Amino acid sequence: MEIRVGTSGYSFEDWRGVFYPEKIEKGKMLDHYINHFNTVEINSTYYRVPHPRVMANIDKKAPDGFEFVVKVPQSMTHIRRDWDKEISAYRDCLKPMEDSGRLKGVLAQFPYSFKFDANGLEYIKSCQEVLSPHPLFVEFRHQSWVNRQMYDALKTAGVGYVAVDEPRLPGLIKPDFFNTTDTAYLRLHGRNSEHWWQGGPLRYDYNYSNEELDEWKKKIEQFALKEKARKLYVFFNNCHLGQAVKNAREMIQKLNL
Repeated sequence: MEIRVGTSGYSFEDWRGVFYPEKIEKGKMLDHYINHFNTVEINSTYYRVPHPRVMANIDKKAPDGFEFVVKVPQSMTHIRRDWDKEISAYRDCLKPMEDSGRLKGVLAQFPYSFKFDANGLEYIKSCQEVLSPHPLFVEFRHQSWVNRQMYDALKTAGVGYVAVDEPRLPGLIKPDFFNTTDTAYLRLHGRNSEHWWQGGPLRYDYNYSNEELDEWKKKIEQFALKEKARKLYVFFNNCHLGQAVKNAREMIQKLNL
């Protein structure tokens, strides 16, 4: 199983002096990042859809073999209405990475308030139709989604399930590791229970311990032995103060990648 480890975003000011040189130009951050990782999530598209030229400039910096997953705008996942115009622009912005072959999927991260029901399943299918032919990966925050009906529906539709690591709080998704397509996907958000419900950057202020990373190393190795997927993406989203970079590099070492 091919395993790629990266971070959820790369253009963070508080990574200066931690991962990036203190005086690095904003436009040079990806040049530095690609020396250490072979994949990244583009998360800024959740807040604002960029012009295709912006995405083309990002794509041009990446070497052959580098891979992107691009997050879907919040109008589709959180507002869930009147998103037609924005999603059309979003599809346009993906074109440069699609043309280069470096775009490997789109990520739809739904909020805690989005709870399981039949209408929700239908909504995900409609999202997939609009975003086709790009592989769609979906992340849920509410535990109600983890059931056989969801699993069967996503598997039949060819929609990828995103496994997560997050605080052990009532209602949140537990750290169960499974996949619904031949590409598995894992996002590690940290376990900051104190600040989780407050949102904001402190939600992701967490540094995984060596023991916690070893837990996931063991799960990943056992998962690989079962040969249930041909590929696995592992993205660290505990981006506060560059902790995602630290933990991602530690995981790469642990997995001997």
